Order: sequence, then structure tokens, then C-alpha cells
Amino acid sequence: MKYQPIIKRRNFLKKAATFSSVTLLPSSVWALIKKDTLRTAHIGVGGMGMADLKSIASHPSVAVTALCDVDAKNLAAAKKLHPNAQTFSDYRRLFDQLGNAIDAVIVSTPDHTHAPASIMAMNRGKPVYCQKPLTHHVSEARAMRKLAKDNNLVTQMGIQIHSWNQYRGTTQLIQSGIIGKVKCVRAWSNKNWGYDGLAPTGEDPIPANLDWNLWLGTSPKRVYKDKLYHPGQWRKLVDYGCGTLGDMGVHIFDTPYSALALDVPKTIKTKCRKPTGFGHPEENIVSYEFPGTKYTTASLNWVWYDGKNAPKKHKDFKLPNQDKLPSQGAMFIGEKGRLLLPHIDFPKLIVNGKYEQFDFPEMEKNNHYHQFVDACMGKDECSAPFSYAARLSEAILLGVVASRFPKKKLHWNNSTSTFREKEANHFLGGTYRTF
Repeated sequence: MKYQPIIKRRNFLKKAATFSSVTLLPSSVWALIKKDTLRTAHIGVGGMGMADLKSIASHPSVAVTALCDVDAKNLAAAKKLHPNAQTFSDYRRLFDQLGNAIDAVIVSTPDHTHAPASIMAMNRGKPVYCQKPLTHHVSEARAMRKLAKDNNLVTQMGIQIHSWNQYRGTTQLIQSGIIGKVKCVRAWSNKNWGYDGLAPTGEDPIPANLDWNLWLGTSPKRVYKDKLYHPGQWRKLVDYGCGTLGDMGVHIFDTPYSALALDVPKTIKTKCRKPTGFGHPEENIVSYEFPGTKYTTASLNWVWYDGKNAPKKHKDFKLPNQDKLPSQGAMFIGEKGRLLLPHIDFPKLIVNGKYEQFDFPEMEKNNHYHQFVDACMGKDECSAPFSYAARLSEAILLGVVASRFPKKKLHWNNSTSTFREKEANHFLGGTYRTF
């Protein structure tokens, strides 16, 4: 028998914009309550979910109260760490049974479940920490941003390096004008979270530890194939993940996007193979044009490269001493020089073809997870709330949509949330399956 949730799935996004729960607790109230414990519920506790669980639980004020996962093995491993927590395989049952016994929710599931689980939590007035990318679809990102704002909720996207010193310091450097106004950003990752093959045929037995229907959730029904979807390959597939751009792109876009105070792009054009409808392309070159800001020229060009051959050769990538580019990173091209920001490293300043020394800003250490907990308790503010994370994710997801139309420039209207090219609007959202 199918479980019937309190909130019917077909009206999920519509209700997200209008629903106001009687249990709603605005973030500003936390400080007044002066609670000394934050009771957390964790949806998805395998892989990155386990890392999130450990990091959130390391805060001395956290009491892990609920654990949820569709894989019984993941759930058992988490239960060993937190034997007093109640366990669930279905997040809807968790909310129905423990809605008044939890204070905040951590969502660490595959991308296609980010919005359904997070929206259900926010509809119950719960602060949410959600892994990146924030959502699977552009429409979901806009709905989550609005819901968080309307209900004054503490939110944080799980992009840990956003709080790291090298990235926060780079933001200060760019905004101080170290290379002048920026005219172009080139960013890349040589990872391959794409799949150029055809959809598989046949089906395999579903493992006893996995609830396949719950794993699929609101996505279209599909038969199970061993080692293709769970636990590790879903990022490559259009129904569940967002490819390399949606995975590593969030990390690598983050600092340039934040430092340059960008919003969403005006145009997007992708060079990749023809769409298959099943997997994301294994290699992409995505060109964005962003409206200018006070840190950029009149407009900003942004080019993203991914796949094993990324990035393609370009004069902007030439380094002093014939150095090789890092396998992942971003290059700011400004009026007075360039700034190379390798992934998980400190920046390098290049002026007139030579490395130049500079003073890097001194910054206090910042724990991204603890920041969320402290914000829930009225003691801090989050640095990557959904007001920011939704815009960053939207920009990236528009590039994912553009891969459906190789070599065609798409024009995005920020005010109407639509493309000029009407055929592309079909891919801004999806139909939720009742499960």
C-alpha cells in the first residue's frame, strides 16, 4: 500500500508558495527561547550524508533525534553512532511522527529529492541545511527561496568551502580591485559526471536493503539496474543528478559568483553532444553572459569547461614558467591582471605574464556546519542561505538545461522565470510522481 502523506505530492510546489503552518517558528524567535539543545533530523545518511551527520553532530548543542535513509545499511551505520535517534526509511513518516520533536532538518539525498524533502520541512517551519546543488530544477530553486523568505527560516546550502579562508579571502581580494574590474571568468573541472551511453535494458533484483520506490521518490518510475543508480552513479543521469556542472560547478562557481555579486545570466549557450534524454553529456563547454556589477565590466562573460579534456586551450590559461593548470579551478580575467583560484587552494596573482606577490587577508576560521546550528539558535547568521544558494543554483541549472539544445543561445528572463525560446521552458521543472 502506498503511503499517503499529509501534503499531497501533486501540489507540492504550489503549496510551497502559500502554505503557512501553525507550528511555524521564525528564525528570530530562537534567540528568545534560549534553547540549549537543537534537535536535528537527518534525511540521507550514506556517503555525503554520513559526513554531514558527523559534522552537524560535532556541535556540542546538537541532539541527533531522527535518522532517515532508504538504504537499511546506511541507516544501521548511522544508528550505531546515535543509538537514541529514531529511524525511518520514509521522510514523510518522519515529519508526521516527529514533527514537534525536531528543530532543524539536514537533507543529504540525491539531487532529485532535495526540494521535495526540504519543502516539506520548511512547510512545517523547520530550518533546513540542504546539500548542493540546492535543487534538481530551476522551478524548485525559486520555490525554496520564496518559502524560506516568506517564513523567515534559517537555511544553509551544503557548500562547505564557501566558509573556507582561501575562498572568503579571494572574495575580498577581487572586491578590493586587485585585478581591476573583471571582464571574464573561465572555470573548469576535469571530472566526468556524465554518461554518453544509451539507457540500459532489462532489470536486476532490488537489493534487500534498498527501498527502490522511496529512492525514486517523486522522479519517474524506472526498473532497478545494479550499480547504475544507487549508491554512486546517479549524478550522471538527468532524472536524478545535474552532471559535472551541477556537482563540481557549484563549488567552483561559488567564489567568482559571490565575489562579483552576480545574479542570474542573460544568455546561455552550451557546446556538447546531442541529448539522449538519459545521461548528462560527458564533456561540456557552457558560455554565460551575466549583467554587469560594480566589480565587473558592463557585462561579464563566463565560460565553463568539464570532462576529461577540460579545459580547452586558451590564452587566458597561459601560466608563468610554463606551469600547468590545476585539474579544477577558476581564472578571473581583469583589466589589470589575472587571478588563478585552484580548487581547494589559495589564489595566485598574474600580472604581465608573471606571478606577483600580494598580502592575503587574515580571516578567522569558520565552520560551515556549526554556523548553521548557531544560526538556528539565534547566535549567528548563515553565509550560504537559500536567498544566495538558490540564485547560484539557478545560474548553474540554466546551463544544465542548455545542454538539451547544443550550440543554441538561450535567452533568460529573470523577471518572468522563462526563456525566450519556449521549447526550453519545458525543462525548468518536472512532474512529481505520487509514490
